[in-house]
Amino acid sequence: MTEPLLKVKNLVKNFSITGGILSREVAKVHAVDGVSFEIGHGETLGVVGESGCGKSTTGRCILRLIEPTAGEIWFEGKDVMQLEGKALQALRRDMQIIFQDPYASLNPRMTVGAIIGEALVIHGLAKSRKEIDERVSDLLATVGLQPAHARRYPHEFSGGQRQRIGIARALAVEPKLIVCDEPVSALDVSIQAQVINLLEDLQEKFSLTYMFIAHDLSVVEHISSRVAVMYLGRVVEIAPSKDLYTNPLHPYTEALLSAVPIPDPTIARNRIRLEGDVPNPISPPPGCHFHTRCPIRQLPRCAEERPELKQAGPGHWVSCHLRG
Repeated sequence: MTEPLLKVKNLVKNFSITGGILSREVAKVHAVDGVSFEIGHGETLGVVGESGCGKSTTGRCILRLIEPTAGEIWFEGKDVMQLEGKALQALRRDMQIIFQDPYASLNPRMTVGAIIGEALVIHGLAKSRKEIDERVSDLLATVGLQPAHARRYPHEFSGGQRQRIGIARALAVEPKLIVCDEPVSALDVSIQAQVINLLEDLQEKFSLTYMFIAHDLSVVEHISSRVAVMYLGRVVEIAPSKDLYTNPLHPYTEALLSAVPIPDPTIARNRIRLEGDVPNPISPPPGCHFHTRCPIRQLPRCAEERPELKQAGPGHWVSCHLRG
């Protein structure tokens, strides 16, 4: 088997909460709690879960935009956690991100040409002003915009157009992996489909690999090769997209899928209603994090033992004492 492009093992990220006169640490937010997965060359790994489950934090830790607390991140056989200075800057060219909010991720004081061309200057990919302008024009055309748009400012564009600019910025350095951090959640539904189709076309054209973070299960099903489901900082299930949607094993995955709207009102669906609220990540429950809301929990085991990801089928992994 070929070596995966990205390998993440036991990734942990805690955020400190300080208080008192001396601003000492009084608690920790356990945002990412031992996440492990792999992404192969040219595939799309969808990452889904409720808001606050650690999806975006995981993506930003992989890129070292946020420093991980512990764990291992390997990209093309290189230990990302050990890179510093120029070595880390060189890695930035291979790993890019498309941010969630197209209104906040673009500098309003820079023209579109300057925003896209900045990466070319930083990484020394263009030697002259003319070369930068030509490259920016090509990138704008690639994402469905006009070369003349390079002279405009972000406020002159719609949300969908701004996200296309963000995509062009990510493509500028010819990356191998792009972390798509909920890239369509702030857009209208009709525009979402256009952006998703654009991402798929670009993946085929440039042999890109995506980590696609979202909370819309329908979008993830459409674009992903495999899907990882996260709950309270942990991965509870990973499987090929079709397998996960037709045969979910983890009770949380079943509950998520039961809530997806169906266009046909004549089709009945038994919705799984979870009891209680999502636990506080400052003091997550022991054992299985989901046991406080799980309809099939088995006490005291589920409340005391942390379930590990185990293989339940070809490429299908689940973290549950009672399934798999």
